[in-house]
Amino acid sequence: MNVDLQHLAPHFQFRGPIMAAIPYGSGHINDTYKVTVEQGGQPVNYIVQRVNHKVFTKTAELMRNIQRVTEHIRRKLEAIPGSDPSRETLTLIPTTDNNCFYQDKDGNFWRTYIFIEKARTYDTVSSTEQARQAARAFGTFQGMLMDLPGGPLFETIPDFHHTPQRFKRLQDAIKTDSKNRAAKAAAEISFALKRGDSVATVVDGLAAGTLPWRVTHNDTKINNVMLNDDDGRGICVIDLDTVMPGSILYDFGDQVRTTTATAAEDEQDLSKVQFRLDMFEALIRGYLETAGSFLNDEEIRLLPFSGRLITFEIGIRFLTDYLEGDVYFKTHRPDHNLDRCRTQFEMVRQMEEKAEAMEKLLASCLKNR
Repeated sequence: MNVDLQHLAPHFQFRGPIMAAIPYGSGHINDTYKVTVEQGGQPVNYIVQRVNHKVFTKTAELMRNIQRVTEHIRRKLEAIPGSDPSRETLTLIPTTDNNCFYQDKDGNFWRTYIFIEKARTYDTVSSTEQARQAARAFGTFQGMLMDLPGGPLFETIPDFHHTPQRFKRLQDAIKTDSKNRAAKAAAEISFALKRGDSVATVVDGLAAGTLPWRVTHNDTKINNVMLNDDDGRGICVIDLDTVMPGSILYDFGDQVRTTTATAAEDEQDLSKVQFRLDMFEALIRGYLETAGSFLNDEEIRLLPFSGRLITFEIGIRFLTDYLEGDVYFKTHRPDHNLDRCRTQFEMVRQMEEKAEAMEKLLASCLKNR
């Protein structure tokens, strides 16, 4: 389906007319289009996005984050022989007034990137090698940003992974029980309350300085890494809207959460929900291959734990939203958020059972690197 984005042509440095524009990708927040521009008689592809400014209310600050991050990575890549900056980091196309975004008369925010050819994203992981490549890519991304100048990035979503605050909100929702749903979720409430002692591990480590603040991605699903068509290599981390200060444990933990599960996060049949230890091994090996040189000892020690923490955090967010009446996450059936909570908690339970095996895999990776 073609869409009309001709009104954008005068505002971006396209160097030619727009020939075609079609919806692109599987994202649910921003509106994304593949736009073909005629340049020198040849078609050249771009990604054009309308940023959802209802979700990201500080869109200008968000775009400055992306500009700082991509320009810094580009400068580093340009100094590495054999690298390809046009494919290994996102490249923002400036507006005609040299801004990194355009705001139209209706208040919509638009941005444009070079389209990365001969690479693609995948919505699900089909092999351990894909998992390893994605982990390597995120480790490389974080490593490139270790020396980002100019002070901390803008915090796009404040306290996004502040697990103690998430836990406190759950406790309040249980106490209030405004929708009279606590009885139906009694087993899940009990599961959550028994695990409250560990929720502050990362937040306390950041406060104490035993865990350093890093530039983190905060949405490390497989579909946010582009894999090269020729060799399957992870070449570029995308979707940088939530890049901000945090702990690398948030990023690695969410990779574990989203990569190791055998079922969708709202699967109702919990017998189909399995934690894949082989996928965890692929993640830990790939991640240490690129991030092992800059992680400190405490970060490395907590890598296996991070998967449990972030999975638990997402689980209590689903449970809280269920108790509050489904006000945040979109639902498509009764008890949808409760089903989501149950799958996350089942993954936590299985990670706890396999904690010793995960620790042994980490030790093996450290010994052999």
